[in-house]
Amino acid sequence: MSLLLQKLSGIAVAGAAGALARYALAGAVQRGLGSAFPWGTAVVNVLGCLLFGVVWSVAAERWPISSEMRTILLVGFMGSFTTFSTFASETGRLMADSEWLLGMGNIVLQVTVGIGAVFLGLAIGRAL
Repeated sequence: MSLLLQKLSGIAVAGAAGALARYALAGAVQRGLGSAFPWGTAVVNVLGCLLFGVVWSVAAERWPISSEMRTILLVGFMGSFTTFSTFASETGRLMADSEWLLGMGNIVLQVTVGIGAVFLGLAIGRAL
């Protein structure tokens, strides 16, 4: 099998795992916290940002992870685990329902906390 085909296969398998993990976690969080606010997507996206930062930092600074494996983890798994389109759709639904405060809260939460989580993840990765 060529290196390109191996890399693409790895991304596909990791992507499937990320999508299944997102589905399971977001569903569990949403069932636990209710449907008035998209907590499932928020938790998945913020956790995904944190994990992205950890993997990025560890792969770059701590453990010898090949660029192919880094791509498989970050593009494949993390790319499928987090979900911008669901975030945008749920925020749009909140605003269409005149839930302006919840819609804006969702934007602030996921964008601000998500970016902060990436930096926190980088710091955690460096500390490992």
